[in-house]
Amino acid sequence: MRQQNDRPDPVDRLDEATEALAELHDAFTGEESLDDALQRVADTAARALPDADAVTVSVVTDTQPHTAAATDRDLVELDQQQYDSGRGPCLESAHELKPIRAVIGEHRDQWPEFETAAEKAGVRAYLSVPVIIPASDNAEQKHVGTLNVYSYTATAFDPFDEGLMRLFTTAASATITSAQRWRRSQAQVGHLEHALASRAVIEQAKGVLMAVHSCTADEAFGMLVEQSQRANTKLREVAAKLLESVTAS
Repeated sequence: MRQQNDRPDPVDRLDEATEALAELHDAFTGEESLDDALQRVADTAARALPDADAVTVSVVTDTQPHTAAATDRDLVELDQQQYDSGRGPCLESAHELKPIRAVIGEHRDQWPEFETAAEKAGVRAYLSVPVIIPASDNAEQKHVGTLNVYSYTATAFDPFDEGLMRLFTTAASATITSAQRWRRSQAQVGHLEHALASRAVIEQAKGVLMAVHSCTADEAFGMLVEQSQRANTKLREVAAKLLESVTAS
């Protein structure tokens, strides 16, 4: 078992965390889902802390909590024990929105199910840190997950590591926010492109009706609307069918 004074120098640990954060930021893409982003956070956090033998990310909502990411699927059972019992350092961190450090064996009365499962898995220390998206002008802060760091070393995770993980999750949440903002902008662009395509089809259909019936643009549009309501079909689909019938004849 590693002794406390054998742990890496704090400056070295800070350098490792800084390097891991830089890799995390560079690797994020806007096309990732939230679960993929959280998996990347877990993978990077496992490299950022010397004593991190495994990392999971719990998503705790009003409904059933679940583990969205894990570097070792065998230890997801430790998360599940907390979800099933409704207590444990992960849930306490999520509810209190603050880091929780635990040495296995010191909280038997508080978290008996978790302590038993951790001992069976060989886990000796635990650090849980919330990942929070900060408040913005139009939204309150949002808790998106809790980073659960497991170690097989009893002396793992001192206050300095806790501080590092605070910085790490703050930076990670900012990166996730940027990715989510990118996805929202892409969705808006997609909606706009669809709307423009629909308008083009409708305008073409109006031109056909104006030519066939020698009517005005407003009258042609009224014909399309009437057919749309009668068939309970979207206006774009009515216009597209009209164009198809013209090109097929």
